[in-house]
Amino acid sequence: MNIYTIGFTRKSAETFFARLKRAGVERIVDVRLSNVSQLAGFAKRDDLRYFARAICGADYVHALDLAPTRDMLDEYRGGGDWAAYERRFRALLATRRVERSLAPALLDRACLLCSEDHPRHCHRRVVADYLNEQWGDVTIEHL
Repeated sequence: MNIYTIGFTRKSAETFFARLKRAGVERIVDVRLSNVSQLAGFAKRDDLRYFARAICGADYVHALDLAPTRDMLDEYRGGGDWAAYERRFRALLATRRVERSLAPALLDRACLLCSEDHPRHCHRRVVADYLNEQWGDVTIEHL
C-alpha cells in the first residue's frame, strides 16, 4: 500500500498539483479539522475537490476521524510541546480505532492533506505512521 502526504502551505497551486499528479495520487484525503478557511486559498474544500478531479483525475474526501480535536490543536498552536501533542493525537487515533473504521482501499494511492509545509511536525505524518504500525506494509512518501 502506498500513502502519500502533502501540505499546501508555501506551495503554488502549480507545484502542489504537479506533485500529486506525478505521484499518481488517486484520492486526496483531507485530514484538516477545518477545510473551508479563506486562508486556505486553492485548498478550500470545494475548490480542492474541483481541482483534484480536473487536474489530477483524483477523488477528494474529508476524513474528520483523522483530524485532531479543536482543544488539542489550540493547545499545541498556543505553544504546546510537539512530543506531548503527538502522544495525545496517537492516543486519539487509537481510541477512534481508525485502523478498523477506515478501509485500507480508501488510503491506497491516497494523499493525506494538511496545511503544514513539512511533515515533521504535522499530524498527517502521525496518521501515516500510525496506520503503517497497525496495518504494516505501508510505503509512505511525503510530497
